[in-house]
Amino acid sequence: MATVNDRERQTGDGGSGAPAARGDLHAFAVALRRMNGEINRLVYAFAGDQGLHPTDVQALAAILDADTPMTPKRLREHLGLTSGAVTACVDRLERAGHVRRVRESADRRVVHLYYAADARSAARSYFRPLAEAVEGARARFTEEERAVVLRFLAAMNDELTRPPL
Repeated sequence: MATVNDRERQTGDGGSGAPAARGDLHAFAVALRRMNGEINRLVYAFAGDQGLHPTDVQALAAILDADTPMTPKRLREHLGLTSGAVTACVDRLERAGHVRRVRESADRRVVHLYYAADARSAARSYFRPLAEAVEGARARFTEEERAVVLRFLAAMNDELTRPPL
């Protein structure tokens, strides 16, 4: 017996007579949720094995991806946490050997956070399946198609990080 969701997927209109774009949006939502779930599975496994919280792994990614040295304040803003929560997070990451706190400037109050070089191998082993999946998927697309996918992902990130009106 077909469910309402099954019929909506087949017709793309949710029974409303709306154009098939609704089905396209649904297909995007399903694919993005599924991909997010698989990435979360890897993140939770890595966090558990390292004695970290999944938010700590988000912090690691933010530190790794930052264009300039990450500071606790920027990390707090990026993660939307309180300063106390960020301090606890950075403490856990430092104790686990994943980050280093460095006071590089003349102002000793300024702390920069760096991903510890020794910790990269642990992350690589856990996230190798993700890297292999990305490479396998990339290989199925032309260079032009990959450029469109990257534009879409960048646009999604822009939309998701846009401040609410």
